[in-house]
Amino acid sequence: MANIIKGKAFVVGDNIDTDQIIPAQYLNLVPTIPEEYEKLGSYALVGLPDEYAERYVRDGENKTRYPIIVGGKNFGCGSSREHAPISLGAAGCRAVIANSFARIFFRNCIATGEVYPVETDVELNRKIRTGDELEIDLDHKTVKIVGNGATCGTKDLGAVKAVIEAGGIFAYARNSGMIGKK
Repeated sequence: MANIIKGKAFVVGDNIDTDQIIPAQYLNLVPTIPEEYEKLGSYALVGLPDEYAERYVRDGENKTRYPIIVGGKNFGCGSSREHAPISLGAAGCRAVIANSFARIFFRNCIATGEVYPVETDVELNRKIRTGDELEIDLDHKTVKIVGNGATCGTKDLGAVKAVIEAGGIFAYARNSGMIGKK
């Protein structure tokens, strides 16, 4: 994966929980079945309240126009469902930028290798709007708002970055010789 992620941002608030990311009625979809993985993408963030005028994934589509989600505090709180980062990845999300993440969501991002959980101290979700272009530089630990050139720092992903780049914890373990190849 590239160390720079560019694209339009989809902006949400604080405390976005896993029921908002992928409601329980879609947890019967099996991510290891390609057709069902794609279907999960079509339901990403479908549980957001009606106050969000725009859907993350348009009706009838499986992919989003927004490869970057910008949230506030406690993104991914709620249950421990792996389907949450998987649905975002299936929809085409590459990274979620937030002020903080629920621990289990953060770990599930790493375990599945679907989405980079990027933390920043700046409340970007209060500074930008849905549709604004961002550029995340994972190596230099920065986020740039393309429209005005403003940048802010992000926390270092450390060893987590290599696990996500490998495609998740099992792929990383196989690639590094920790467990046998399939």
